[in-house]
Amino acid sequence: MAGKLLQSIRGIHDGLPADVRRWQRIERAARQVFGRYAFSEVRLPVLEPTELFVRSIGEATDIVSKEMYAFTDQGGDHICLRPEGTAGSVRAYLQGGLTRAGEQRWYYVGPMFRRERPQKGRLRQFQQIGVEMFGAAGPVADAELLAMAHTFLQELGLRDLTLEINSLGCHACRPAYRDALVTFLRDRAGQLCATCHERMEKNPMRVLDCKVASCQAALSDAPEMIDHLCDGCDTHFSGLKQGLAALQIPYRINARIVRGLDYYNRTAFEIVTDQLGTQGTVLAGGRYDGLVEELGGPATAAIGFAAGMERLAMLLEDADETAVDVAVVALGDAVADYALQQAALLRSHGLRVVHCGGGGAKRQFKMADREGARFVAVIGSDEMAAGGVSLKNMASGEQQQVTLTPDTIAALRG
Repeated sequence: MAGKLLQSIRGIHDGLPADVRRWQRIERAARQVFGRYAFSEVRLPVLEPTELFVRSIGEATDIVSKEMYAFTDQGGDHICLRPEGTAGSVRAYLQGGLTRAGEQRWYYVGPMFRRERPQKGRLRQFQQIGVEMFGAAGPVADAELLAMAHTFLQELGLRDLTLEINSLGCHACRPAYRDALVTFLRDRAGQLCATCHERMEKNPMRVLDCKVASCQAALSDAPEMIDHLCDGCDTHFSGLKQGLAALQIPYRINARIVRGLDYYNRTAFEIVTDQLGTQGTVLAGGRYDGLVEELGGPATAAIGFAAGMERLAMLLEDADETAVDVAVVALGDAVADYALQQAALLRSHGLRVVHCGGGGAKRQFKMADREGARFVAVIGSDEMAAGGVSLKNMASGEQQQVTLTPDTIAALRG
């Protein structure tokens, strides 16, 4: 029994200090970049009504039919752990009475939950950064959002990424394309996998996203949505490409980009890498102009994206953000209080300080070495009497007695 208690649920991992430090780097970059584009943070609940996702995502999607953690609580309410953030954002937008408040530019950070097969960087509880923009209809808004996503990833120092874009059409042009695609798929049904057979009638565009090699071969000449766009969607897509060119953001058109959720229309995009194997998408999103209306609000243009933080963290270069600046070594009980005061003084100036706890000098120096401290502040009775510390540079071995003034403390910063 004890062994089982110490096992985590498959696909749900702890955020240990090294993981959290990387997530914090990602969050800091997001807040800095998104703030420059006048986006504000929102905090959304983890629990939502199950019906919210059934109505918005679609009952036939894999998320609702296979992956969502849904249950009935003690009061008989049908609730679930949120599988994504867009539907909850729309609910908050409507519930907050913001439909007449002008453009709303939001971002959020937090866990999402899907009971899908765990893969590299994909977990059943995963950390996600999401962005939603309500009330912006034109291709300029799309280009600005993609520019923000591009800048965010650059801020993280990520390289060798490719922006891929597509248009999913709209309610006017998609039905005719759907009919053409279904006809094509039925003619090649014998070459498609079981999952594609299931999707063929319910959500045929998802078939284009199948990763099975035999399916991809059968789909090589499948009709593409960008060849079936109405005038409005074609103009919108042209405007997006023009905006990206003006901002000098490289991209390529990938007509196979589809969204697994029913509410997307027009612009769809992904930023991908070849460093994570076949599942190389690190950020994805698109336009969902019909979702607000679908959930009971007025017709409202909207666009957004999301990025999984675990996958982003896998691409980050190592950065030593945990190095201790100063380790305080207190030699003898008589200097205990003074050593605590000196440690507090160093911390008050923004330095990372570890107090080695007193006791034997050998043990304390071992601890300082283990912590990777750049300096050791040795405090004995002589140092206390002089009102200073003996400061040892662990890289050079140089040691000198100093008084911790603002100037000497500033010199300790890396």
